Amino acid sequence: MSAASPAPLDRDFDLATIDVISPIHYERSGYPHAEWRFLRRHHPVFRVERDVVDYPFWAITKHADIVDLSKQPDLWLNAPQMAVFTNEMDEIDDPARHLLNMDPPDHATYRRVASKQFTPRAVKALVPHVVEMTREILDAAAEKEAGDFVADVSAPITIGVIADMLGVPPADRQLLFRWTNEIIAPTDPEFVKGTPRETLDRARLELFSYFKDMSDDRRKRPRNDIVSVVANGTVYGRAIPDFELLSYYLLLVAAGNETTRNAMTGGMIAFLERPGEWEKLRRDPSLLDTAVEEIVRWTSPVIQFGRTAARDYVLRGETIRAGEVACLFYPSANRDEEVFPDGDVFRVDRSPNDHVAFGRGEHVCLGAHLARLELKTAFAQLRERLEHCEPAGPPERARSSFVDGIKRAPMRWRIRPSA
Repeated sequence: MSAASPAPLDRDFDLATIDVISPIHYERSGYPHAEWRFLRRHHPVFRVERDVVDYPFWAITKHADIVDLSKQPDLWLNAPQMAVFTNEMDEIDDPARHLLNMDPPDHATYRRVASKQFTPRAVKALVPHVVEMTREILDAAAEKEAGDFVADVSAPITIGVIADMLGVPPADRQLLFRWTNEIIAPTDPEFVKGTPRETLDRARLELFSYFKDMSDDRRKRPRNDIVSVVANGTVYGRAIPDFELLSYYLLLVAAGNETTRNAMTGGMIAFLERPGEWEKLRRDPSLLDTAVEEIVRWTSPVIQFGRTAARDYVLRGETIRAGEVACLFYPSANRDEEVFPDGDVFRVDRSPNDHVAFGRGEHVCLGAHLARLELKTAFAQLRERLEHCEPAGPPERARSSFVDGIKRAPMRWRIRPSA
C-alpha cells in the first residue's frame, strides 16, 4: 500500500507491537493508514514504547487534538524534540536551530526575518517565473516517452523555484537536491555514507559552508534574493548568529523542496490510480484550487512533528507528563472520520477541506502559499498538455518516518510540446 492508497478494511492490531514509527515500515509499505485508523477509533492518545525509539512517546492521531495542541505553543514546545526519530539516528534529531525547533518568543522573531518573501503578494509576483520554469521543464520531459516523474518533473520544478528565490545558480541545484535527501533521510541505504550521523553531519556542514560563502558575499553585494534578506537581517537588534543564520537556509532548502516535490509526485500517482478524478480536472479547470488542497491532504508529505509538554496535561483521559513527547501524525488527522467522513477517497472537488498538512497555529508552514502556486501551476499545465500517462513501475520511497520521500516514480507519458 502506498501513501496514496486507500486504507484497507478495519482490522485489529496488537497494541504491544503496532508500528507507526519505524522508517523501514514506511519505506516498504507506505503510510500505516490502517494502524492510524485503529488508533483513532480505539486509542487516539496512545503511549508508545518501542525498542526502535530511545524514549516513550504519545501518538496523537485525531484532527481536533492536533489542532488543539498546535495552538498552544507555550504549553507544547517544539524544542527539544522537533520530531520523533528512531534510535538508529544516533541522537541526530537536532542538527540545526531553525523555525521548526524554536519556541516563543524566538520563533516569531526569527520568522519575521523572511516572512515577507512568502506572503500572498510576494508569491503572486513569482507567478510568471514559475509558469515559465514549469513550461520549460515539461518541454524537456515531452522529448521523452518515459521517465521518472521525480527526476524529470517534480524535483526540477521545486528545486528550481527555491534555488532561484535563494539566489543559488542553476549549476548548483543538484547540490540542494543531494543535501536535502541526505538530511531528510540519512538512514536510507541509497543516501547513507558511513553512519546516519556521519551522513547528516556531512550534508549539513557542506550546506552550511556553501551558504556561509553566499552570505558573506551578499553582505557586501546584496541582491534581490532571500539569502541577501536573511544575511542582512537582524533579531533583537543584532545580526543573526551564524548557527541560526545557516540553519535558516537549511530549513528553506529542505522545506522549500522536499515537501512540495513529494506532494506533486504523490498527487500524480493518485491521479494515475484514479483516472476518473483526472478526467474531472481535465474537463473543468475551475477545480484546480480544490484539487491542490486535496492533493496536499491526500499526500500529507510531513508525517509527524513532536511537541514536548511543558507541564502535565490531560488529553482524552490520558495524562501526558511534563517533559514527555507528543507525536502529531498529520496524515492520520487528514483522514479523521469526524472531519472527513470519506477521507479514504481522493476527490478533486472536495470542499470544505479542513486539512492540517500545512500545520496550524504559529508554526503553520511559512511556504504554504508558494507550495500551492507550484502545485497549481504544474497541474494546470499537465491537464492541458498530458495526453497519456501510466505507471512504468512501482514508486520507490525513502526510509523515513518524518517525511514521505518518493525517490522515484517511473512513468510512461506523452506530453504535448508547448505552443
